Formats: sequence, structure tokens, C-alpha cells
Amino acid sequence: MSITVQKPGLLSTFQDEGRAGYQHQGIPAAGAMDARSHRLANTLAGNEADEATLEITLMGPTLRFDAPACIALSGADLSATLDGEPLPLSRPLVVRAGATLAFGAPQVGARAYLAVHGGFALTPVMGSYSTYLRSGFGGLEGRALRRGDQIAFKRTLIDDTPRIDALARELWDLRIYLPATLRALQRSSVRFLPGLHWDEFNEASRHAFSTGSYRISPQSDRMGYRLDGPTLVMTTPRQILSEATSFGTVQVPAGGQAIVLMADRQTTGGYPKLAQIAAVDLPVLAQCAPGQSLQFSPIELAQAQSLDAARARAFHTLAESLAPMRAQLAHHTQHTGESA
Repeated sequence: MSITVQKPGLLSTFQDEGRAGYQHQGIPAAGAMDARSHRLANTLAGNEADEATLEITLMGPTLRFDAPACIALSGADLSATLDGEPLPLSRPLVVRAGATLAFGAPQVGARAYLAVHGGFALTPVMGSYSTYLRSGFGGLEGRALRRGDQIAFKRTLIDDTPRIDALARELWDLRIYLPATLRALQRSSVRFLPGLHWDEFNEASRHAFSTGSYRISPQSDRMGYRLDGPTLVMTTPRQILSEATSFGTVQVPAGGQAIVLMADRQTTGGYPKLAQIAAVDLPVLAQCAPGQSLQFSPIELAQAQSLDAARARAFHTLAESLAPMRAQLAHHTQHTGESA
């Protein structure tokens, strides 16, 4: 095995880009709450975006590395340390056998993502490594980490001290430029597009949602963020047939308090859809914790699409710039023999 869990943390689960192609059977997509940070960690560790990362929520685990590895940690600043020394975010790093990765008090954001070069040796379920907690499948036995868990890597660094020391120096000296669109920026305002039923809400409700302040309720989780704030009502309330749901859809139940659907959302829903959070801002929302206040501001579709495309181009440029690093890592790693 390659990692031993000494402390599990608040909620640490393996996630990837989600379980596509099964929502028509009632199986949620799940996947990383902050897809940007998930992909960034994988890219910096020399992986493809569909490798699993460990999604770490607020209070992180304590992990002992039983084999050397190249890792990257992105997303929230949860005061990560490696053998007691602060661990830099968003860059590839060498971890030696016997080292301990731990986390302290959250500083900025709610979720960090740990990637290891070559990926974790997990068994895919319906083509995905993502953990879906409510049904107990995917990831590591469909659950969060527990004390004593042991997780293997698909590949490990060749355990030769001079080679590992040389690789560690080379990775530390590597200059990496991250444009703003790839960094975990914190904002109190999240941009949205009008939802399918936007025009059926009265003017006061539309104005309140666009200008008011909302607080993320403690009754929020990976399935959805419940918002405490101005009551939102339709001009003429009516029953709506259940329809497919999306990550970032803002639904409004009969009580008038909005719910933003998140990664573990149900596949269909019959509540009116007031708004849709712009894809480019879903990572911002995912890094918000219960108790935090939010404002929502409108964005034009063309601008939202342009920002999303700019992020995709930035990831492509970053991956191309790291091609020499990936080739270098290939010469320093070996298969563990564990099946994925």
C-alpha cells in the first residue's frame, strides 16, 4: 500500500469529473465539487483530468506515505504541512516514504484536492472513481476515509535516494505560471443566468435575488446548498413536472428559500428553476462553507461562454507547458502492480 490514513478528517472522499451517462437511470453524476481545483491538481501532478483526486473538506486528514510519490495539492488553503513544514499549494512536489501529510485550520476556501502522479489504485464503478455517499458506491468502498485505511498508488517513484533528491530539486525549481482563471479566487458574488422559470417569479423576487444577500445554511452538503435570505415567490404558483437537473441550478421550493444544486444533486426535480449559476463560477461556490454569505449577479450568456472557453484554453496551455515534466516523471516511476 502507498498511503495509510492516520486521521480521516471531516469528509475526505475520492472524486473525479463525475459519472457520465447514467442519469437517465436515476444515478447522479457526483464528482468533484470544485472541478477547477480537481483538474489543476491532476495537471500539476502530471495526470489526465479523469484521474481521481482526494477531495478534502474543511478539516483535513493525516496521511502517512509508505512509498515515495509526486503529489500536487490545489484548492482551499487548509494549512497543509508535510512533516510539520508548510506545504505549498498548486505545484508538483516530491514526498518521500515515511513522510506525513497533515492539515490544520482552514484559512481560505472549503475544499482542497490531492492528486498523486499516476493516480490512486481504485476500482471504477460505471466508468468513474467518484464516491457517491448516499448510495455507498465508487471511490473507496463508497464512503469517506476512515482511520487505518490503506490506499495504493497506480505508480510510485523509484525508491532510490539520489534519484528522488535530484527529482525533488528539479520540480522545486520548475517555474509554473498560473493565470487568474486557474487560481482559486475568492469572491462574495457569484454570477448567474436566468433559469427556465425566471420570468414566472415576481419582479420583487427577481430583484431580491439579483441584489440581496444570502447565507449558506448549515443544512447544506454536496447535494445542495440551502440559502437563507429574501423569500422568492412566483407570480402565479403552479405545479411543474419533474425535469432533469444540472450542477448549479437554483431551485425554489414552496417555502421560497432557494436551493443551489451541487455535485451530488438528484437527477430530476420538480421545483421551479429561478437561475443557473455560470459554469465558470461553480468552483467559487464550491469553495464556500455553511454560514458564509453570498450575493448573486447576472451575466450574459456570451460572456459566460467566453470565460468558460478561456479557462479551457488556459488548462490546455498549462498541460502543454508541463509536457517535459511528465516525460521526466515517467523515467522516475514504476507500476505498483495494484489493479485499478
